Amino acid sequence: MQVPVFNMLGEISGQIELREDIFDVPLNEPLMHQALVRQQVNARLGTAKTKTRAEVSGGGRKPWRQKGTGRARQGSIRAPQWRGGGIVFGPRPRSYRQAMPRKMRHLALRCALSAKARAKEIVVVDELRMDVPRAKAFLGVLDRLGVGSSVLILLPDADYNVERSANNLPKVKTLRAQYLNLVDLFTHDYLLMPLGALGVITDMLG
Repeated sequence: MQVPVFNMLGEISGQIELREDIFDVPLNEPLMHQALVRQQVNARLGTAKTKTRAEVSGGGRKPWRQKGTGRARQGSIRAPQWRGGGIVFGPRPRSYRQAMPRKMRHLALRCALSAKARAKEIVVVDELRMDVPRAKAFLGVLDRLGVGSSVLILLPDADYNVERSANNLPKVKTLRAQYLNLVDLFTHDYLLMPLGALGVITDMLG
């Protein structure tokens, strides 16, 4: 699949061939859904927790003697039926983590990239750099490239000036190419990457 390569002025500076085994594979929607759900549930912390009668404070002694008072027998004022007592079947910390083989995860990424490529939502630039962090100038670069207001920018390495320039732009996110994931791909309309980031993706998924 041939795509144009742009410069930062929005002019076509060449052509590049995208590998068909990464950017032109058949869609597998169930696999993509499974990988997306896996990423989302793995981000859950599972920190909801209530205290049992053994964990709440107080209740160290029997409130009254077992017999002879006319009241119901009680062993602790922190039993579940008491105000301030422990919770019987409340939530406990747990892991929501789902496992998925790496080959399946990579195939899901290739399917998502192929969908972007067919929709012509992948923009390749020869390089992406800023001399100083400046959001207004960087927004002008994005406008010239025609990527709209919702764009995921992949970088081959950490770039302070580019990251700071895009930091305050709404719906614009910078990401190291090695951390490419389905959630970011699906939540942004366009994928913008320099040739260096394309090489990282090719090495990772090829």
